[in-house]
Amino acid sequence: MTSRVGIGSGAVIPYDGPTVITPAQRAVAVIILAGGQGERLSILSAHRAKPAVPFGGKYRIIDFALSNAVNSGFYDILVLTQYRPTSLHDHIGTGKPWDLDRQNAVGVRMISPYLGRRGADWYRGTADAVYQNIAQLRELRAEHTIVLGGDHIYKMDYRPMVARHLRAKADVTIGLQEVPIADAHRFGIATRDVGGRIVDWHEKPKKPASNLASTGFYVFRTETLIERLIEDAAIAGSRHDFGGDIVPRMIAEGDRVYGHPFDGYWRDVGTIQSYHDANMELLAEPPAIDLYDRAWPIYTKTEGRPPGLIGTRAHVAQSLISHGCRVHGTVERSVLSPGVLVEEGAVVRDSIVMFDAAIGAGAVLDRVIVDKEVVIGSGAQVGVGDDQTPNETEPSRLNTGITIVGKRAHVPHGVRIGRNCRIDPSVDPEDFTLADLPSGTTVTHRHPEH
Repeated sequence: MTSRVGIGSGAVIPYDGPTVITPAQRAVAVIILAGGQGERLSILSAHRAKPAVPFGGKYRIIDFALSNAVNSGFYDILVLTQYRPTSLHDHIGTGKPWDLDRQNAVGVRMISPYLGRRGADWYRGTADAVYQNIAQLRELRAEHTIVLGGDHIYKMDYRPMVARHLRAKADVTIGLQEVPIADAHRFGIATRDVGGRIVDWHEKPKKPASNLASTGFYVFRTETLIERLIEDAAIAGSRHDFGGDIVPRMIAEGDRVYGHPFDGYWRDVGTIQSYHDANMELLAEPPAIDLYDRAWPIYTKTEGRPPGLIGTRAHVAQSLISHGCRVHGTVERSVLSPGVLVEEGAVVRDSIVMFDAAIGAGAVLDRVIVDKEVVIGSGAQVGVGDDQTPNETEPSRLNTGITIVGKRAHVPHGVRIGRNCRIDPSVDPEDFTLADLPSGTTVTHRHPEH
């Protein structure tokens, strides 16, 4: 039998399950951890927090966590920022695109650490970020707290997870998903008993005993969460991390720790390759994650731009073209953010091009990620050849054939750039000393700012 559940003032949607969550219960607060630097995303996160990195054309990565919370009916949200938070604060603002500027709920609060606050310091880990904001959490007076990462791509109704949490009388319930065993070493790995209780946990084990991985979202009983955070803050040598410290200690000391299986689409876009892959998966038929589902929309801040224009000589196939784009060349298997210009004769293939970038006439992009407001000169070729030499500056991050061009860089006309290259933000044509850049090259800005 299908029950209907709802928390807060959000829309009520069908839920097949034995537990009904009613508005009469105490509110559920949501904390989104959005302070990560995202170093593995290289220059894409050099001037912005990882959750603020554009994704899927018009969106930012954090839009998915925010939209999931709102679609699930949760409107009391704390977003904890730290690393280069300006673009994230500007993007979220008052929360209006997510209907979070309402009067009968807390809505969204953006909180960054500041040293003038008593006892405050830069966040030392995921758990420490919440610990430093316990006062704000207590103000919400929520019986349960959902803790989420702000840097994953997925669609999830959190209510069934909360229902399982309540039914089990759990102290914490952790989202779990099966991953390839070859990738299991990158995650917190759980072992459950027949009742779903987690009886063993290893954070990023070298030799994983299972492939049941943490997705990084938790539902805590708020009272237990606060107690455990206060204890952890006093432990010398703690990494102050949920997966590395809080969860294993809770299991060891007998807290009720349960797992909630999640078998939907979920991607950690923490590397250049995984970020590129997740964007390309939007172009599959059917797409890996449906952005056109009107029952579960992904909200974002939008601008008043005109419709996209496809010119008379343009050719577009298997691509996402955002509003404000003008395409006069060829775009194949690519994702274009708002305001991108592709001039006549240009070819954009297997690439991601962000806001207001311009691709000059006759230029060719092949497996390239182009950041905001970049200019690619006419006739330039970016992503050339089969040489897979890793990048000289970041060999562990740029080694799969993808070339990246940083924000506001200006690539000169006619230049040839190989694979695994890094063109740093704000470089200009004078920074290119070679007309033919071999794979693995890095181009930096050699002229100081005035």
